Amino acid sequence: MAEDETWTTDEYGTSHEGRVGVLLPDGSVPKPVYFDGASTVGQLVAHWSVYDGEGFHGPRAQSLRAECSCGWEGEPHPLDWEAYGDVPMRKAARDLANECLHDWDQHTVQIGESTAALPEDLVELLREVERRIEQIPHETPVVTLKALRHLEVLAVRLGHGAAQDARCEPVEEVAAGLGLDVRAAKALLARFGQWDFYG
Repeated sequence: MAEDETWTTDEYGTSHEGRVGVLLPDGSVPKPVYFDGASTVGQLVAHWSVYDGEGFHGPRAQSLRAECSCGWEGEPHPLDWEAYGDVPMRKAARDLANECLHDWDQHTVQIGESTAALPEDLVELLREVERRIEQIPHETPVVTLKALRHLEVLAVRLGHGAAQDARCEPVEEVAAGLGLDVRAAKALLARFGQWDFYG
């Protein structure tokens, strides 16, 4: 596996794992770059900053774009090599990489908007529970843990029936409603439904 920098959210995990992608002048995506470790085993690196066309690095990139493990791709952001001069790519193109992160953030917002909608009063209630738990004094961590344990028990109890019911629906629809890929949705159902994921 090539070494790279990726982004995830707590809600979607690797179902929507983002990264800065690279496009070459011909519109193709470059392969990971191999770095010889001299006294150690070499490694493949796919981080956007290695595609500067310098030395033993990868070919020179033309643009950066956000990419997601779900297959979504953001709009390309052209690199201005003439303006960068001798400034290393990692530093010169950092703002473009941050734009890619922003694009991916917007993508995850759109994913959230496309998933099963929770009733607004329930959303507000969950936010209030979160606020109340955060307000528990730091001097009483056991109280915080007890509150979280109560939520954990509640999730297991209520999740069992919901998982059993959802198991009767097409897994692709369940995955789409949760904003997860099919494998992650199956794993979630198995965890809440308390059956063997590999069974």
